[in-house]
Amino acid sequence: MSDHISPQDRMLEAALMHVPFDGWGPETFAAAAADCDMSEAQARALFPRGALDLALYMHQVGDQAMVAAMQATDMSEMRFRDRVALGVRLRLEAIPDKEAVRRAVTLFALPQNAAEGSKAIWGTADKIWTALGDSSDDVNWYTKRMTLSGVYGSCVLYWMGDDSPDHANTWAFLDRRIEDVMRFETVKAKVNNNPLFRPFLAGPKMILDRIKAPSRTPRADMPGHFTTPANQESK
Repeated sequence: MSDHISPQDRMLEAALMHVPFDGWGPETFAAAAADCDMSEAQARALFPRGALDLALYMHQVGDQAMVAAMQATDMSEMRFRDRVALGVRLRLEAIPDKEAVRRAVTLFALPQNAAEGSKAIWGTADKIWTALGDSSDDVNWYTKRMTLSGVYGSCVLYWMGDDSPDHANTWAFLDRRIEDVMRFETVKAKVNNNPLFRPFLAGPKMILDRIKAPSRTPRADMPGHFTTPANQESK
């Protein structure tokens, strides 16, 4: 193992040798620490929740690789739907080992870990939209990430069982899912612009317009914020 990589990367590199046999569990975590000449305490200092945090770190490394690949790609001549699809494809191509992801899916399927798994997928969708320059600051911030999270999650499951050459079937599946999202956005725009629906949408729209994207500086841990109408702030 290289000496210049970070202790976290060394642990991940070592763990990936054991995950196919032991999964993302205590045995893998202990073996990885031993391979890196770390004590249990030293390894826990890096990953307090053990293998769970190590699996999440693998996901974060993949997200970083995806963002770097997107930033290095000239997308100026691409349709927007193709840019979104490229982000998902680059994320899948950044996965170091299919078996490691298969084992991670099993880990995050456990009830106690489901929230962490959902948060990781949401984070991937957020990074794709951010890399594409998304500037929405209302409920669309959430709907974009929600739909893309569904696309990415379904593509991961499809990709794990895909044995076609160069994962050609996965990329075709991805194109179909992106097309579904674009179709939904088209229908939503038509409904919003149709004067016949405006009286029925006035109430819900007033509420949705008060939902804002999360602040990325003061409270990045919060999921978002809800604005108070000006006529209520002084009460």
